Amino acid sequence: MYLPRAFAETDLAALDALFARDNFISLISVRDGEPTLSHLPVLYHRDGERIQLRGHWAKPNPQSQHAGPALAVVHGPHAYISPGWYTDKEEAARVPTWNYAVAHLHGRLDTFEDEAELARLVDDLSVRHEAEVGSDWRFEVERDDLRRQLRGIVGFRFEVERATLKFKLSQNHPLANRVAVAERLDALGGENATEVAALMRAALPDA
Repeated sequence: MYLPRAFAETDLAALDALFARDNFISLISVRDGEPTLSHLPVLYHRDGERIQLRGHWAKPNPQSQHAGPALAVVHGPHAYISPGWYTDKEEAARVPTWNYAVAHLHGRLDTFEDEAELARLVDDLSVRHEAEVGSDWRFEVERDDLRRQLRGIVGFRFEVERATLKFKLSQNHPLANRVAVAERLDALGGENATEVAALMRAALPDA
């Protein structure tokens, strides 16, 4: 990932926040010389510098045959930035850009098909999301019809070896521009715009 120094984020608490916001990743690996991509919900766990993701594929997914190196992309909020919002737009000949937060996690995949571990994974994922939608479904491991469905998935653990975080939030601009852009994003409204504005303010000097 192209990462100018101004946009590099090194605090892993920022990664915690990305996963708390949205734990749906893009998982990339190489199979037979070709890139393979899956979009998946995962469970995130960090203990200091150690980071692990857990998730599963449908068994017919070609990526479920892969164990080894992979890249997980964690997507944060993003927003278009108009050059008309900058305080120095004329004298600096500003042009449009895009502000965003993203993380690239490099590591290794380990697959599993153990029934008990798959059941625990599915239940953990449901616990993570059911309350958010006002429901309380749980995986009932004693039900044969539910256990049989576990045969259709392959689980994985992804051990992260290197985390690269890019928070492109106009840090290469004068302070007045950064404040003005955050204000315009807030005025624009919408989830992405207001989240980017909040990240911009958090990144201001002495914020």
